[in-house]
Amino acid sequence: MTDTSVLSLATQTMVIAAKLAGPILLTALVVGLVISLFQSLTQIQEMTLSFVPKLVAVGLVLLLAGNWMLHQMVAFTQGLFSQLPGLLAHG
Repeated sequence: MTDTSVLSLATQTMVIAAKLAGPILLTALVVGLVISLFQSLTQIQEMTLSFVPKLVAVGLVLLLAGNWMLHQMVAFTQGLFSQLPGLLAHG
């Protein structure tokens, strides 16, 4: 296994991790920002108010994008297993 193949594999892994985590993190960020803006406008300082909307929004994103996320992960894993003999042969 060469240095370039290790770096390529690490890059592919980080890209797939960012693609899978992106929709969930962006949804939680946007919902949290909207709830914080609402709290500052109404001067409601309840800490637990943002938890339930974030939970519901992340659940909806997982419901809507879960199939795509699963296909991305399966495709990455299949590609990794198909590359494995070539990666081990160079070492």
